[in-house]
Amino acid sequence: MTDQIASARGARWLTRAGLRPTRQRLVLATLLVGDGQNRHVTAESLHAAATASGEPVSLATVYNTLRAFCEAGLINEISVDGSRSYFDTRLDDHPHFFWEEEGRLVDAPAEDLKIARLPDLPEGAELARVDVVIRLKRC
Repeated sequence: MTDQIASARGARWLTRAGLRPTRQRLVLATLLVGDGQNRHVTAESLHAAATASGEPVSLATVYNTLRAFCEAGLINEISVDGSRSYFDTRLDDHPHFFWEEEGRLVDAPAEDLKIARLPDLPEGAELARVDVVIRLKRC
């Protein structure tokens, strides 16, 4: 795939969500969706990918841009613990495996997950989403 096709895919992704394709947003969008594949990234891994591609983007800009992408509904934030979040370009409801030793988040088969019952929600609340993260370690 050419860089031009990947960049165009990233630009379309941004404009469909109503986001202006600034240079930094376009760089990060292209890294996230330019090849058409879904991915799970941390702010740090996306920053490293941008740096490796020769595009200078500060880590603060990466964090701010990922927040904007979440608010626009382009990605979901998956929290695996209090100190680390992953950002997922796949938007449908699906569970995840988290490999603890590697710090790697991957999709788990959704068809095998069954949630039989959720607790009653507090008054004045509505369900936004249920995140399922299954923690794994090598045996």
